Amino acid sequence: MRKCLIFAALLLTGCGTLPQPFWGDPGVEGARLATPPPPILIIPPPGQALLGDDAAKLYASDLAAALVNHDVPSIAGPATKTDWRLTTTATLSGNSVTPCYAITGPDGKSYGKDTGHPVAAEDWANGNPQALAAAANADAPVLTKLLTNVNASVQQSNPKSLENRPARLYLGAVTGAPTDGDDALSLNMARDLPGGDTVMVDNPVQADFVITGDIKTQPDSHNQILVQMTWTIHDSNNRVIGKIFQIHDLNPADITPHWGDVAAAAASEASTGIQEAVTNATLHKKASKVS
Repeated sequence: MRKCLIFAALLLTGCGTLPQPFWGDPGVEGARLATPPPPILIIPPPGQALLGDDAAKLYASDLAAALVNHDVPSIAGPATKTDWRLTTTATLSGNSVTPCYAITGPDGKSYGKDTGHPVAAEDWANGNPQALAAAANADAPVLTKLLTNVNASVQQSNPKSLENRPARLYLGAVTGAPTDGDDALSLNMARDLPGGDTVMVDNPVQADFVITGDIKTQPDSHNQILVQMTWTIHDSNNRVIGKIFQIHDLNPADITPHWGDVAAAAASEASTGIQEAVTNATLHKKASKVS
């Protein structure tokens, strides 16, 4: 038997995964929250920001739009007690007004505060649309960083968070292999994947990462069979975070009528790459949350 293996563990960092200020569980505060933090930040029109009613509504809309442009799901409008919300106030100093921001959780607790960039007091007081839009766009990066730090703090304090427990893996469909290959590969992969940093779960809803296998075969030279295996790893948002590729040049007798040792060897090799991709994705997520 002649075997050629091509092995690649890829972390696809260009999928736009962050920032996600409310990704995951609410942390130890969760016991005191009526509901987990939704993936939406509510921005009420500020009543204590030295703005008129119409200007306050406009500024709330400007902030929501600016944050959405920074991948922070946000909506301008009235907030309820169960919402994560951004409260805006303002201070006047000389000829400038400085916006002040606070993040409040459903438990009424303040999770973070920061100040924005000064704005000309006259433009602010008059509700100048261009000035308000410019202020919102200028402060969006500050607020994005604040929200990301809030999320990191909540996640790190949560024992159920991915930061503080092994990653949960679900092995999905393995398809395309002749004879008993699909079953043999699945059984061996389920045996090899669990490790110190990963555990298997029986329900994809509970999984941090889902692995699927696509097996293709075709006749090769010298009466051999070329077997191509692609193992794809998706995160809980169904984004592809890695792929493992294997190519094996096999004798037909190696996988007929049973895959046997071939399935065991292939699963052992691929599981190492899958674990590496999962580790890279987890580390990337941690780093992005605190950057």
